Amino acid sequence: MVSNSDLSGNQMKLVMSVLKPESYFFFQTTKAFLPTMLEINHGHIVTVASSLGLFSTAGVEDYCASKFGVVGFHESLSHELKAAEKDGIKTTLVCPYLVDTGMFRGCRIRKEIEPFLPPLKPDYCVKQAMKAILTDQPMICTPRLMYIVTFMKSILPFEAVVCMYRFLGADKCMYPFIAQRKQATNNNEAKNGI
Repeated sequence: MVSNSDLSGNQMKLVMSVLKPESYFFFQTTKAFLPTMLEINHGHIVTVASSLGLFSTAGVEDYCASKFGVVGFHESLSHELKAAEKDGIKTTLVCPYLVDTGMFRGCRIRKEIEPFLPPLKPDYCVKQAMKAILTDQPMICTPRLMYIVTFMKSILPFEAVVCMYRFLGADKCMYPFIAQRKQATNNNEAKNGI
């Protein structure tokens, strides 16, 4: 299941339309700048991913896979730079929680938790990312609660993580978003006589 649909034909093309550009962008951008950075042993590589590149949720498998790929690429590149002793080249991985851009409008966690974990304002995310970059912080998760979720995911058994997701309402948080998208697609198809 990918975004509540199967991996046949057109759906696989849709999945690849998400995965390929994301990966290609990072490889090509790095390829363009890294040789000069290596030559002068100076620079800063900033990778903007998502908290959904550190842990996932149901319904947005294609998006999570692309963000996991970006995080993996960043981590591998960071290790390569350290192994090559290129200490003048810094790396920062930026992993924000849900940002209030409208991209995932309708995404909802448990209503009792929502006041403590609302969608983040874009300006706040930019400020946190810039602070991390300027202080050579290797990774920034916003809000800081995301570090705890990531840590818990790495030490708890899978079923315990599922319980944590259910408690937070994160297990089905994308379902309202997906339902809204399906409705909008159906409305557009009906409007266009498809």
